[in-house]
Amino acid sequence: MRATAALKEEHRAVKAMLDIWEGIGNRWQKTGELDEEGLSSTLEFAQVFVDRCHHGKEEDLLFPALEEAGIQREGGPIGVMLKEHEEGRSHIREIASSLKEYQKGNREAAKTVVDRMKAYVDLLRQHIEKEDTVLYVLADQHFSPEKEEELLRGFETIEEERIGKGRHEAFHRMLHELRQRYPK
Repeated sequence: MRATAALKEEHRAVKAMLDIWEGIGNRWQKTGELDEEGLSSTLEFAQVFVDRCHHGKEEDLLFPALEEAGIQREGGPIGVMLKEHEEGRSHIREIASSLKEYQKGNREAAKTVVDRMKAYVDLLRQHIEKEDTVLYVLADQHFSPEKEEELLRGFETIEEERIGKGRHEAFHRMLHELRQRYPK
């Protein structure tokens, strides 16, 4: 398996979360109620799986390997991806903060939650498309089989250290359950 194939597989889970957030936002617009449980679970997924694990694999291993292969960071695709990772983190912080306000009884905070969720969904959908069709193609063109093996071993280490054994599977079960509640 190529390193980029492992990351693309993770993108499928991220896209499922984005679909769920669209469903949560749509339901709020129709009913005025925010699915706190579903949102809390998927927010944790965004913080742990997407940012700490997936983006960690990219930022700590993939992007430096691309730079070593001669792909430019500043003014190039790596710099764009890093900027978008930071923009996503900003949205996640605001969602988490506004969700806490909502849970304290501030019903007005739901609008901020939903607006930021929509911005995050839009950002990540475009981000994933760029990674899958531009950045990962560059990686596939530049990495030797030995580099691929090294990256995959590093990905396993990051997954174990940052989310723990079995947590990956638990996240996938949670996403599957919420997809039943929010079918596309």
